[in-house]
Amino acid sequence: MALERIVLVIGLVLLGWVIIQWYKQRQISRINPTSDPLLESLRPDVASIVYFTTPGCIPCRTQQQPALAQLQSELGEMLQVVRIDATQETEVADRWGVLSAPTTFILDRQRRVQHVNFGVADAQQLKQQLKAIKAIE
Repeated sequence: MALERIVLVIGLVLLGWVIIQWYKQRQISRINPTSDPLLESLRPDVASIVYFTTPGCIPCRTQQQPALAQLQSELGEMLQVVRIDATQETEVADRWGVLSAPTTFILDRQRRVQHVNFGVADAQQLKQQLKAIKAIE
């Protein structure tokens, strides 16, 4: 009986992980780097983080914004951070499929989405994602 429950829990955890990975890939593939107006405004050949927030998002203010500020300070001109208020720019949030704040999208130098983070992503995680796509050294 206990073994069955353990197997069931492991199966549900794995199923949840698969669903999250599928959803992340769906989010990444829905953004078209050649036609999205938001992406057209980005500087060419510079890695970007598109950061969705809301005025009432406490983790955004207390964790995500300081992490992005730290990364921006470390990387300077090698990184551009675009902050989007999802309550003011609802059409952009809908187009990008944002359901919660904070949500961050990591874009390579060709403005293609490579990673998406639902919830807080610390500076180290963001930096690792940028390194993985060779956007920074």
